Amino acid sequence: MATDQTRAGAALGAQRLARVALLGIGLYVAIDVLLRFLRPQYSLIYNAESDYGRGPWFWVMDFNFLLRCALSIALVVALYKTLRMSRQVRIGLGLLVVWAVGSGVLAFFADDVEGTPTHGSGTVHLAVAIVSFIAMAAGGLVISVKLRSAPAWRPAASGLLVVSVLGVVAFLIESRLTGHHAPDGLFERIFLGLELLWMGLAATFIVRRRPSPEVSASSVSAGT
Repeated sequence: MATDQTRAGAALGAQRLARVALLGIGLYVAIDVLLRFLRPQYSLIYNAESDYGRGPWFWVMDFNFLLRCALSIALVVALYKTLRMSRQVRIGLGLLVVWAVGSGVLAFFADDVEGTPTHGSGTVHLAVAIVSFIAMAAGGLVISVKLRSAPAWRPAASGLLVVSVLGVVAFLIESRLTGHHAPDGLFERIFLGLELLWMGLAATFIVRRRPSPEVSASSVSAGT
């Protein structure tokens, strides 16, 4: 009975964290849209999202990086509370932690605006961004593949896998785009959008997931 109650408590905790992640994703997107209007001179096609971290309103982008860190950690903990641990899942969650921490670190190292030489904090920013993007793309894919064999996640597994594969494709395309007039800013936004979608889908499934019949039955018999 105690074990069932512990599982029920973990499920409720995971749902709360998943809701936090969903709120964070919504706020993150809203801030990105706001930055578009605050800095209209930047191109959605050619300028990286990080370029908003230079010049006026830089602190808004820095806040968004920290927000991305927080919402990602909330989702990682929610997944940890929900999923059966295996070597593959642990690796996937570890990669998502790298993405989360990297997102926060980006707030402290401004990038060099598109078309300007990269040096100093811009070099650190670029290196951290690359590692973070690879970690998110790989982590989402690893977890999605594993979820295909998890009966409880069957309704969401296929969608998560498709989105994670598209995210990997978007990252590979972005990584091959070079030059001042390359649309790398566009594909970066496509990649980020897909990864946020992946996180949103996972969080939504956790929120909507019903407790197992065993847990529900034990809760009723305990009078809770």
